[in-house]
Amino acid sequence: MDPRSHDSQLAEPLKTFRSNLLNKFECLCEGPATQGKTTPLNEIYTELYITESERGETNNEHEVRDKRVETRSRREAEDTAIKCSDIFRPLPGQDKDTRTVLTKGIAGIGKTVSVQKFILDWAEGKENQYVQLIFSLPFREINLMKDKTLSLSDLLHVFFPETKEMKISGDEYKMLFIFDGLDECRLPLNFDSNETLQDLTKETSVDVLLTNLILGNLLPSALIWITSRPAAADLVPSERVQRVTEVRGFNDPQKEEYFRKRISDQNLAERIISHLKSFRSLFIMCHIPVFCWISATVLEKMMGPAESGEIPKTLTQMYTHFLILQTNIKHGKDYESKAKDEDMIVKLGKLAFQQLVKGNLTFYEEDLRECGIDETEASVYSGLCTEIFREELGWYQGRVFCFVHLSLQEHLAALYVLLSFLLDKRDAFNENLSSKHAHEFTCHTISNLHQRAVDKALQSKNGHLDLFLRFLLGLSLESNQSPLKDLLRHTENIPYSEEKTIDYIKTRIRMNPSPEKSINLFHCLKDLGDHSLVNEVQEYLRSGGLSSTRLSSSQWSAVVLVLLTSEQLETFDLSKYISRRQNQNQMTPDELLLKLLPVVEVSRSAEFFNCNITDEGCAALSSALRSNSSHLRELDLSENILGNAGVKLLSKGLKDPHCKLEKLTLIGCGITDEGCSALSSTLRSNSSHLRELDLTENKLRDTGVKLLSKGLKDPHCKLEKLTLRCCRVTDEGCAALSSALRSNSSHLRELDLTENILGNAGVKPISKGLKDPHCKLEKLTLIGCGITDEGCSALSSALRSNSSHLRELDLTENKLRDTGVKLLSEGLKDPHCKLEKLTLRCCRVTDEGCSALSSALRSNPSHLRELDLSVNYIGESSVKLLSALIDDPQYKLETMQYVLTIHIQYHIIMSFKLCTTDVRQQ
Repeated sequence: MDPRSHDSQLAEPLKTFRSNLLNKFECLCEGPATQGKTTPLNEIYTELYITESERGETNNEHEVRDKRVETRSRREAEDTAIKCSDIFRPLPGQDKDTRTVLTKGIAGIGKTVSVQKFILDWAEGKENQYVQLIFSLPFREINLMKDKTLSLSDLLHVFFPETKEMKISGDEYKMLFIFDGLDECRLPLNFDSNETLQDLTKETSVDVLLTNLILGNLLPSALIWITSRPAAADLVPSERVQRVTEVRGFNDPQKEEYFRKRISDQNLAERIISHLKSFRSLFIMCHIPVFCWISATVLEKMMGPAESGEIPKTLTQMYTHFLILQTNIKHGKDYESKAKDEDMIVKLGKLAFQQLVKGNLTFYEEDLRECGIDETEASVYSGLCTEIFREELGWYQGRVFCFVHLSLQEHLAALYVLLSFLLDKRDAFNENLSSKHAHEFTCHTISNLHQRAVDKALQSKNGHLDLFLRFLLGLSLESNQSPLKDLLRHTENIPYSEEKTIDYIKTRIRMNPSPEKSINLFHCLKDLGDHSLVNEVQEYLRSGGLSSTRLSSSQWSAVVLVLLTSEQLETFDLSKYISRRQNQNQMTPDELLLKLLPVVEVSRSAEFFNCNITDEGCAALSSALRSNSSHLRELDLSENILGNAGVKLLSKGLKDPHCKLEKLTLIGCGITDEGCSALSSTLRSNSSHLRELDLTENKLRDTGVKLLSKGLKDPHCKLEKLTLRCCRVTDEGCAALSSALRSNSSHLRELDLTENILGNAGVKPISKGLKDPHCKLEKLTLIGCGITDEGCSALSSALRSNSSHLRELDLTENKLRDTGVKLLSEGLKDPHCKLEKLTLRCCRVTDEGCSALSSALRSNPSHLRELDLSVNYIGESSVKLLSALIDDPQYKLETMQYVLTIHIQYHIIMSFKLCTTDVRQQ
C-alpha cells in the first residue's frame, strides 16, 4: 500500500512527517552516515528471534556470554516468541493494555535495526496504523542536548521540524516515542527526585522531560518503546514497564543463511560455515549478527582464492585479523602526512579503554580530545576505518562517534593496555588513579598486568570487562602476535610466564568470590590452552555426584559451561550425573534435568532411560524442544513415570515450529489412550518433524491405536516408523492401522506389532492395507502374534499384489508350521513380490517347508537376499538345498541363518549349532 495514498485525508504536515520517516529509514547505511553506501532495508532484513520475558537475572549478563550457558529459570525457558511489529499488541490470553515496552539485548544483536524495520513498516502503511506519529529519539542524540532547557514541544521541533505546524497533544494524535539505546544515555534519569511535569509547553531540562514522558505524567496516552543492553535495563523503574522483550539474535539455521547470503561464492560460503562449526566458541558467537559480519569479512579474505596465513581459530585471532585488514586499506596522501597506523591504533585504543572503563559505547568530541584525537583526526579515523570506528549524524546533526560493536572496542582496549606496557612499561589501569596511589599498583611483569586485569574483571558488577580480559590474555600469547609484528617491532622482549597467569586464574576460581565470574575465567583458561581445571571438573562430573550436591545457581552455570565446552555434545545421558546413593540433600532427577537443560538443548540425542523422570521433567524438556537453539533430534524417555500428563507436555513441545525432534522413544512409560490422543494431535501438526515413535510396553489397547491411526492419516503426518510392541492390540486396532496404511497421505515405512493379540483376524486387515496402492510400508514385524497358516494365506496374497512395497517380514515365534510356509512360498514365487528379507525363527518348520521355500526361490529368481530359519526342525538335506541357491549366481539369496537339528529314533536330541551361510559379498 502506498503510504501517500493512505494519508490523502490527513493534513499536509502529517503526510510530510510520514514521508520523511520513510526516506530516513528505508535504507540501511553502511559506513559513515555522510558518505556511506546504502542498501534497501527490506532486501536484507531477516526476522530476528524476539521473546517476551521477565526482567531478572539476565540484566547483568555479559555482552557476548554464550546464551546457552546461562542457567535459566523455568519461566525464562518458556519465553513466548513475539514479532517485532506486535510488541504493543496483547498476546493470546492477555487483555491488559501495553503502554511501555522495554526491549533488551546485547550489543550488535539487532535492536536498532528492529526499531528501523518497525518504523519503516509503519511509514509504508503495513503495520500499526492506529499510531499516527512515531518519534524516534536515540539516546546518543539526546545526549547532545543534555544541557539544554526547553519544553517537550521545543524538543520535538528540534528533531522533527515539520511538527511546528502540528498541535502536539494526547487528544489530537496517537503517538509512539522510541528511545533507542538506554545504555548509551548520559542523562541522570532521576525518576525519583525529578519534578512532576504535565505541561507540554513548560521549559525544563531534557532529563525532566524524558522521565515524565516515561512515567506517564506527560502525554499519558502515548506509547513508549525503550531499547537497552541488559546491564542498563534497570535504569527504568520496573513498575512502569508493562512488557519486556528480548532480542535473541540468529539461531543456527539463520547463522548459515547469513553467510550464504553475504558471500556470493557458495563453495567458499560452505567452507567458512564448516570452519566456524569446527570451533564451537566461534560458531556460538555467530548468534550476534555483527560477529557474523566480522567473521565473514576476515574469512572471505583469508579462505578465498588468494588464501594466505593461518586461519583464525579463536576470538582473539579473528578480531586481530579484522583490525589488520581494516588498517591495511590503501591510505591517501593526506592521511599519510598526518598519522601512522601505530599512532592511530594507540589513540583509538586509548579511547576504547577509557570509555570501556566508564561503560560508554558512544563518544563525543570532548571524549576524543581527552585521548589526543583532534577534530581533523576524528574525521580521518571515521573515514578510513569505517568498519571499526564511525561518525554518525542524526536528526540533530550533532557529531556522535562509536565503535561498530562493543567487542571491537574491547579488543582495541586490550591491545592498548598491552602496548602501553610493552612500549612504555606503563600500567594503563593507573591512568585513572591519582599519582599519590598509582605507585601502589605498579606492574613489573606481564603476569602482574594479567593479575591486575583479572581482579578488575572480577570487580565489575555487570561483566563489562570479561571479554576485554580474554582479549588481553590472548594478545599476550606469542602465537597470536604474528599479525601484529609491525605494531610490536619497537617493543622490548619482556619475559612472560604463562604458568603464573594460569595459576592465578585457578586460585581465583577456587576462591570463587563471585561464582558467576567463574564462567569467564574458565573461558580464559581455555584461551591460554590450559585444560587441567576443566579435566578436574569433568572427573567430578563422571563420578555421578551432581544430584547429591547442592550448588548455587551461578555454580551450576560453571558446570554447564564445562559440559558445553568439553563434551562432544552428540549424546547427553542424564544417568551419568545421577547418584544412586540416596541422601537427604539429593536433587530429584527432574531438578537435575532442569539445571542441565542448556546442555540438553545443544545435544543431538538425549537419553533418560530409567531415570525416574516425571511430568515435571517433561515440562522442562518441552521448553527445550520449543527453544530456537535446540539441536535435539532423538529423545529416549523409556522406563520413566511420565504417564499421560508427561506425554501431553511433550506433545506441546513437539508441535512447536522450532522443534526438530525426529525420534521419540517412550517404552514402558505408563501411557494409555489419553496420551495417544495428545500424540495423535502432534502427528497432525504441520510443524512436527517426528519420523520415529516407539510406544512399546504401554497399555494403549485398541482405543489408543485408533487415535494414533487418526494422526497417521493426516496429510501433515511425517511418521515413518511406528513401534507398538506389547501394547495389547487386537484385530480391532489392526483394522484402524490398515485404514491408515491405505491413506494416500501415509508416510509409514516400518510397523512393529510384536507380542500383541492379533491372531489371524488381525493379520487379515493388515494384509489388506499392504495391497493398497497408497501403502508405502516396507518392513512389518509380527513376532509372537499367534499367527497360523490362515494368517500366512493373507500375507501371501499381499506379497503377490503388484502394489506391495514390502521388503522385510518377521514372523518369529508364530506357529506357522510347514502349511503356513508353503502358503508364503506361493507369494514368494510371484513376479510382483519384492520381499528381500524373511525371518521365520521358531516357527516349527521342517524339511518339508524348506523344500517349498527352495522351490519358490528357484521357480522365479526372487528378490530375497536374507532368510532366517533359526530354531526350526531342519536337517542337513534342507541346508544343502538352500545353500545351493547361495552358490548359484543367478539367485539373489546371500545370507541364511539356521540351527541344525539331529533326529535319533523317536527322541529328538537338538544339537543346536547356530550357522550363518554368507558366501557371496554384496
